[in-house]
This record gives sequence, structure tokens and C-alpha cells, in this order.
Amino acid sequence: MRQLLIVHPQFDGIWPLAADAMHDLWRRQAAVEFLRLPYEDRRPIGAIVENPATVTRLIGLGVPITPACVERFTALEEVVCELLPDSSLDPTIREQFAARGVRVYTQPSEGFWGQSVAEFALALTLCGLRRIPQLHHAILTSQAPWSYSPSEGRGRSGARGQQYGDDSRFTNGTVAGKRVRIVGAGNIGSRYASFVHMLGADVATWDPFAAEPAFHRAGTRKEWRLDRLVKDAEIFAPMLPLTPATRGLITKAHIEALPQGCLVVLATRAAICDMPALRARVLADELALAADVFDVEPLPLDDPLLGRHNVVHTPHNAGRTRHANEQWARALLDQFLPITH
Repeated sequence: MRQLLIVHPQFDGIWPLAADAMHDLWRRQAAVEFLRLPYEDRRPIGAIVENPATVTRLIGLGVPITPACVERFTALEEVVCELLPDSSLDPTIREQFAARGVRVYTQPSEGFWGQSVAEFALALTLCGLRRIPQLHHAILTSQAPWSYSPSEGRGRSGARGQQYGDDSRFTNGTVAGKRVRIVGAGNIGSRYASFVHMLGADVATWDPFAAEPAFHRAGTRKEWRLDRLVKDAEIFAPMLPLTPATRGLITKAHIEALPQGCLVVLATRAAICDMPALRARVLADELALAADVFDVEPLPLDDPLLGRHNVVHTPHNAGRTRHANEQWARALLDQFLPITH
């Protein structure tokens, strides 16, 4: 048996730790040849590998493959051909592999970054509730945030006082007791639901396509109507992938139905929401926003969302942790047949 793993640096630019994680996992089972190409090398995989007729298991990451390449790998039994996002595997190649009984493995889902994004969304939620980033920034240049004395020394309901510095106009304080309303019970939404449920929130989720276990295992009740889900939300978290069916799913009417002061958490894709409507309510101080994704990326430095008292923002980096890279590798390697010695 000959195992071969080849990666192009363009792939490393997308998943910078995945190839090395895959190499480490694979070589624990059996010897594996690992080749990282020079950036300038754009040759197809069949022109790179010496003695391709002896390779039985092949993983190519970001390396092109042609029908002629397939013909050279005459002993191949299992293969992964993960190309770059702007390219896809030629259907002719799939047919060639299928005709020869070669097992072709692909990523089964986006579950590899579900944990990373869900944890990040929880962090955004906590930061949005307590204004942590704003306060961190403020005390770099001023000691004013350290003073909780009420104005004129007179206490006022909902105003500053003795370590209370939250903004009472928006959902604030603990997750416990909050009405958290989630759209999507998939890899990310169900994890996020379990986190906020564990912290004591009242959680409801709308997802007409998810099976019943996705709800009760995450500690959330199933809401049957999206228009009803938004009406009492204190924290609203739409957590869906962006597809033709989900683009604009959260409409202007849904955004306008969110209660005054609601915290909106965006950690998957912004375009699932009517962003002009969401922007309008955030800029009018009617909603708070904690977002890792936006309708324009990168945000222009003069974007009015930047630096606001009711906005927490990060530069779309929730998903690509070391853990996600390792899970990406493991999800592919787990599909290979067990090695028998």
C-alpha cells in the first residue's frame, strides 16, 4: 500500500493547518508520503507524482487533476481531490473513478467549523450584553469608565451606579433568563442553543427542516412560525448558511417586529437578513448588534456601524480555528477504509 498526500500553498491559504493535521493523523496509521508544492507549481497531479501506478490511496489538496492523470493511477483504490473554491472536479473524472471502483471522498457537511462558530457566537452574545469591547477600548485612553457615580450624585433608575455600567436601552446583563430566539437548528444553531440553554436562557428555535432531536437535545423548544419567533426576542440569532433559499429569509417585516432593545447576533452569513432594515434600526438605537459577518466585507473604515456604542464587530473570523482545521481533516480521513496489517 502506498499513501500519498500532496498540497498546494493556495490550499494552505484557505485551510492553513488542515494539510498538516491530515498528515499527522494519517501517518499514525501507516507510512505516508507528504509533498507540499512550490507556489509556482501548477502542474496537474499526474505530472507531479513519480510512479503513480503504485499509489493506492491519494489525497490532493488544491492540486488540479485531469482525465489523463486518472489513467496513470492504475492501482488507486481511494482518493480525495479537494480543489480550490473557484473550481470543481470534472464530472468526467468522477465517472472514470466510478467505472474503476475507486472510492471518492468529499466533505459531508460544514460540521467541521460548527463548534468554533457557535462558541464565537456565544462570545459575541456576552460582549454585546456587557459592552466588553467598548469598555476595553475606552479605558485605554480615559479613566472615566471607572467611575460609576450617578450624574450629580443622584441615583436614577436604570442609570449608572456602583459597578453597573450596562446600557439599559438594550438587552443587557446575564444570558440567564433571557428569551433567546434562533433561526436554524443545524451544526451551528443547535450548538449555540445548547450553550445559552446551559446558561439559563429561555430558548426557542425555528427550523422547518430539522428533525425533532435537533431541538430537544439542544434544550430548545421548536417554534413553528418565524413571524411569531421574532416578536418576543431579547436576543435574536439567525444561524443559517447562505443559499438561494435562505438569502433574505429574515425580511424587513421580521426585523421591524423585533422588540425595542433586542440584541441581534450575526455569526454565519449577513445576507440571510434584510441588512438595510437591520442597519436602519441599529443606527436608530432601536437594536443592538454583535456581528462577525456583514453585508459589505471588509467594512469601509467610514461605515457608520463601526465604533458604535450598540455594536460589537469582528472581521469574519469565527470559523477557521485550529480545531476547525483539524476537524476538516478528520472528517475526510474517517471515510477511508480501515488499514488491515
